[in-house]
Amino acid sequence: MSPARARTSLDEIVAAGRELLEAGGLDAVTMQAVAERVGVRAPSLYKRLPNRAALIAAIGAATVDDLGRMLETIGRDDDPAGALKAAATAFRRFALANPHGYELVFMNLPPDARPPADRNARAAAPLLAIAERLVGPDQALEAARLVTAFAHGFVSMELSGAFRLGGDVDEAYRYGVDMLVDALAGRRTR
Repeated sequence: MSPARARTSLDEIVAAGRELLEAGGLDAVTMQAVAERVGVRAPSLYKRLPNRAALIAAIGAATVDDLGRMLETIGRDDDPAGALKAAATAFRRFALANPHGYELVFMNLPPDARPPADRNARAAAPLLAIAERLVGPDQALEAARLVTAFAHGFVSMELSGAFRLGGDVDEAYRYGVDMLVDALAGRRTR
């Protein structure tokens, strides 16, 4: 056995935590498991993070940041209805590719284990901007919440295996997104 590395970065620690999270869920993310993954002893992690809750918060923040960056690239579509549909599609794609990270972002955690609120706000900003272009500033938050609530509910059911009646789940998601966004777009023109 080789000696443990003397140092590791916060980015390496968070990346290792995210890998463990996706491989085994939240219970798999322990200080010991992360330390082993980055090649240090567990006490070394406490130089970067005070406890497991801070580790979970950092993993959640990195996940939220990734989601926000993905939404930023989508929100540039000239057609706000098309951009909102694309954002909802990307949201689902992100969740399916990162199921445990996605669940972590929406999990009811103790305050010290949650990502900082400013990270959530920054990640939501592209969706709010698209919604504002579609429905105007007075109802942008409500429209963004409506689409997010539909997407989250659908994806949560999908991840839990709740869709058992057959049919094409991809088509069902597209149908729901299209109906919501088209209704929002129609409301704006009234």
